[in-house]
Amino acid sequence: MKLSRDFANKSACLSITLSSRIKHILHCTLFVTVLCLFQYFSSVLKVPEDPAEEDNPWIQYGVFGTCTLYALRFVTFLSLPQGSPLLAPYVCIRVVTRGDYPELVKNNVNRNMNKCIDSGLENFLIEVVTDKPIGLEPQRKVRELVVPTDYQTTTGALFKARALQYCLEDKVNILNDNDWIVHLDEETFLTENSVRGILNFVMDGKHHIGQGLITYANEEVVNWITTLADSFRVSDDMGKLRAQFYWFHKPLFSFKGSFVVTQVAAERAVSFDNGRDGSIAEDCYFAMKAYSMGYSFNFIEGDMWEKSPFTLMDFIQQRKRWIQGILLVVHSKAIPLRYKWLLGCAFYSWVTLPLSVSNILLAAWFPIPCPAIMDFTVVFIGGVNIYMFIFGVLKSFNVYRFGFLKLCLCLMSAVAVLPFNLIIENIAVLWGYFGNKHKFYVVNKNIGNPITV
Repeated sequence: MKLSRDFANKSACLSITLSSRIKHILHCTLFVTVLCLFQYFSSVLKVPEDPAEEDNPWIQYGVFGTCTLYALRFVTFLSLPQGSPLLAPYVCIRVVTRGDYPELVKNNVNRNMNKCIDSGLENFLIEVVTDKPIGLEPQRKVRELVVPTDYQTTTGALFKARALQYCLEDKVNILNDNDWIVHLDEETFLTENSVRGILNFVMDGKHHIGQGLITYANEEVVNWITTLADSFRVSDDMGKLRAQFYWFHKPLFSFKGSFVVTQVAAERAVSFDNGRDGSIAEDCYFAMKAYSMGYSFNFIEGDMWEKSPFTLMDFIQQRKRWIQGILLVVHSKAIPLRYKWLLGCAFYSWVTLPLSVSNILLAAWFPIPCPAIMDFTVVFIGGVNIYMFIFGVLKSFNVYRFGFLKLCLCLMSAVAVLPFNLIIENIAVLWGYFGNKHKFYVVNKNIGNPITV
């Protein structure tokens, strides 16, 4: 035990001394290594001994069967496409909740308020928007806003979108156009790094909307399986989300609903009053609408903390709601196609996941000859997805807290969770695509007993 603890401490100290350039080189080296190993074990780079001995699929499976098998192979390709706190503008940290977990909200509000104060932020307000009264203790920097039961928007927005739109009404809004709003879920924790990142973003003032990274393996891990599965989302934030905002300043492929920072004038102009179709994935709809109106986006440095769903059913329901909400956004006639076609490509690469996964079995049962470049690309995409789980674990799990040996175990477990994640995602896709698309499922936020793996 002492030896492993000393080794973990030395590893942690070593990580401090590494420069960002060396860390990037190590990241690239690990990435290439994983891809090469995946290509090798997939036998893509091996030359067949006698190509003449390969079976002719057109004869063996028939025209229809062969065309179907090749079409399923092509489905895989859908996935290709610091300033001073004293001088900062006024920041409103807005938390939207149904009010089902009042103690959770109270504790998180106090914790986030203390984190803002510790970070040197002075010009801020924490605003809790709720359907049911929570009974927050009156404080100068805390405001509880209860949405009236009879409140209706002009287009009939529902759920979270309805609550967010209520805050923007002239008789309710107390913010100026140059102020900023930080959108959090009720279970989201601020960190000092995220507060600094928000300050830098709002003081820069070049962009109207920003979004940052969320990690899920902080403090107590309630469900190890769902937490490891969510490591993919961390890589997705650091890769796709960061690239689209840093390079293009547009929400080309996706947008999420927490750790969102908006300028008040922009948010009121775009609004959340987008009808029923804009009420399931209200965040994504808002982003696409803002993009079509010419507003600029950027990535915010720092990370906030959340917890993965506590049960497998909540995990499935969460994914199902995302699929249904984004489907409504992609097919919305109110957003021009030229602004959402890349989102559509990303979405349908997700929706066709059952077809892509079927290649794992079909390739073994009904082998067909494919061009080397096609096989290489398919395996490359698979290797990148595996690496995203690995990188997500490295980014989420702190070696100080877990130690080097446990971190290695988490890395192996993340890869082992892959089959489970594929099954869960497939269930969510099928359920989401064929189920009722105007229901808003809220996952349980109360911490239960952790699942031991």
